[in-house]
Amino acid sequence: MSRLLSDEPALPGLLWAMRFDASGRGELVAHGEPLPAPGSFGEGFLWLHVNLNDARVARLIADGHLGPRHLVAATFANDPHQRVAVEDGHVGGVVADLVREAGAGAPADAGGRLHFVLGPRLLVSGRRHPVAGPEAAREAATEGRTIAAPVALLEILIGHVVTAMAATGGRLADELDEIEDHILDARFRGDRRRLGPIRRDAVRLHRQLLGLRAVFHRLESAGTGGDLPQAALAAAARIAQRLDALDRDMVVLAERSRLMLEELASYVNQQANRQLYTLSVMTALFLPPTLVTGLFGMNTKGLPLAETEGGSGIAIGLAVLSAAAAFVAIRLLGIRPPRD
Repeated sequence: MSRLLSDEPALPGLLWAMRFDASGRGELVAHGEPLPAPGSFGEGFLWLHVNLNDARVARLIADGHLGPRHLVAATFANDPHQRVAVEDGHVGGVVADLVREAGAGAPADAGGRLHFVLGPRLLVSGRRHPVAGPEAAREAATEGRTIAAPVALLEILIGHVVTAMAATGGRLADELDEIEDHILDARFRGDRRRLGPIRRDAVRLHRQLLGLRAVFHRLESAGTGGDLPQAALAAAARIAQRLDALDRDMVVLAERSRLMLEELASYVNQQANRQLYTLSVMTALFLPPTLVTGLFGMNTKGLPLAETEGGSGIAIGLAVLSAAAAFVAIRLLGIRPPRD
């Protein structure tokens, strides 16, 4: 039989613990204070957040402190793939979360992972890198937000992740709008370098959202057999709906950035073609005069006009006439600059 959480004064690897009363008010358990046992259903619940880098967590899992042993071991394993499993009325899952980078204004990375095990009166979450969701949920609870059940807490956790991803998508959309205005005004210096990171971030967010969507859609399907309460299924449906909408926005952002890259490449090719045309015409115009000046510049006997008064003027005239003849030949051949 699994030992109760209250059997030990503190759990190794525990980052924080919060107890919620029957009204949904949360309170942080002080460091060193014995952890309360989860009350009976309807009497509140307990939230534990652990550091999965702590090797001692494996012993807690083996002793059954964190929930069903097999489910918790599979959920807290060092596997970054997003997934969900249901066992004995408990839900274990791994979902994407934004990594909290050090420093203000640091870019958010969607490559973080949040591991969770959800029970009727207990939610255990874990992470290997600092992620944004648990911190935001803890701040909301300590500021007085009421959370009635573990499934509501999980929805808040995922909701903060979705909100952060949506904010990142909004920032990318604003940058794309600015670049699009530059393209329409033909003022796109440096915008091609900006588009690359925008498309990369949009594709990464889309990739993470695909996994998140799959997790909660699978949770909906897994709970239809009556293994999960209706509140959990309703929360999974709401989260999946938000994720579907956000993922569509990410797909649009990625496609917009791709189309803008193609349009910028087209503009660059047009500019290169115009410059190449100008260079080719100038080369054709100056080639005959160069030939004439080269002929009269040879240091050999018997050069024409060497003894003629005004020979230099005649040579210059021949050079000008040869350039004019080259221009006429270009026009007759129908060579035109590239059109926009």
